Amino acid sequence: MAENSDVYHVPVLLEESVEGLNIGEGGCFVDVTFGGGGHSREILSRLKSDGRLYSFDQDADAEKNAESFDRERFTFVRSNFRFLRNFMKYYGEEGIDGLLADLGVSSHHFDDSERGFSFRFDGKLDMRMNQRAGKTAADVVNTYDEKRLADIFYLYGELKQSRKIAAAVVKARQSKRIETVADFLEVVKVFFRSEREKKDMAKVFQALRIEVNHEMDALREMLKGATDMLRPGGRLVVITYHSLEDRIVKNLMKTGNVEGREEKDFYGRVNVPFRLVNRQVIVPSDEEMERNPRSRSAKLRIAEKL
Repeated sequence: MAENSDVYHVPVLLEESVEGLNIGEGGCFVDVTFGGGGHSREILSRLKSDGRLYSFDQDADAEKNAESFDRERFTFVRSNFRFLRNFMKYYGEEGIDGLLADLGVSSHHFDDSERGFSFRFDGKLDMRMNQRAGKTAADVVNTYDEKRLADIFYLYGELKQSRKIAAAVVKARQSKRIETVADFLEVVKVFFRSEREKKDMAKVFQALRIEVNHEMDALREMLKGATDMLRPGGRLVVITYHSLEDRIVKNLMKTGNVEGREEKDFYGRVNVPFRLVNRQVIVPSDEEMERNPRSRSAKLRIAEKL
C-alpha cells in the first residue's frame, strides 16, 4: 500500500511542513488533504501514544490509501475539508493543536485520464474531487451563460482572453454538447500561441477545476473553522500553489480574516489571532524541485494561534 500511495502523490515540503506543526508529546492534529497519505504518515510517526490524527479527503481513491493505517490513533474522514468544524465536534474534539493543508491537486488526479483533470489525456470532462456528487466540468461549460464562464476563466485562470474563450464555448455547444477533454480542447486551443500553449491550457483547466469543486469557498470555510478550533499555541500550516489561494491564506494569517481587513480594538490596536512563524514563505529546495516538478510553485506558510 505504501508503494501505491507514493505513486498516487509525492508529498511536497514534507519535512518542513510537518516540522512546522511543532508536534509535542501528544495532542489532536488534522491533515485536511490526505491524498496518498505521505504527510499523515509522517505526522503519525511523530505523535506519542496519546496523540490523535484526523485526516480528511473526499476522494474514494484516497480513502483506499488509508486502509493500511493503524486506526488506534488515526481517523479517516471522507468529506470536504470545509466541514472541518462539524466533524471535529462530531468526534468530540473541542479543539485542535495543529492543522496541515497541502492545497495542490494530487499527481494521481492529473495522471488519471478518466478524471478529466489534465489536458494531456482525452477522457470525460469531469474534474470532480468527489465523484459522488456535484456538477462536472462538462456541466459547467454546457450550462453556464457566457458572462459567468468569462468570469470563471478570468478570476480563477487569470486569462486575458476570457471573454473570447467564453463566447467560443457558448457557440460551440450549440452544435453539440462538449463532453470530453478533446471536445473542449478543440474549442479553446485556437486562443493560445504555441510558445504559451501548455501554460495557458493549464490555467483554463485550473479555472474549471476550481469552479467544479468550489475550491475557494471551501478554503475560506476551512480556514475559518481552523481559526476557531485551534488552541493557543496551535499551528496552522498551509502549502499553496497559485496566487488565488495563497492570497487568501496570507490574509488570514496576517489579519485573522480572508479579506485582509485589519480589525482594531478601542485603543486602535490590531486584533490578530495569529503570530507568523515564518515571515518569508518557505519554498522547496532545488533538489526537491528536480525530484518532484509538481513542487515548483509551492509556497509554505506557518502561523501560530495566540
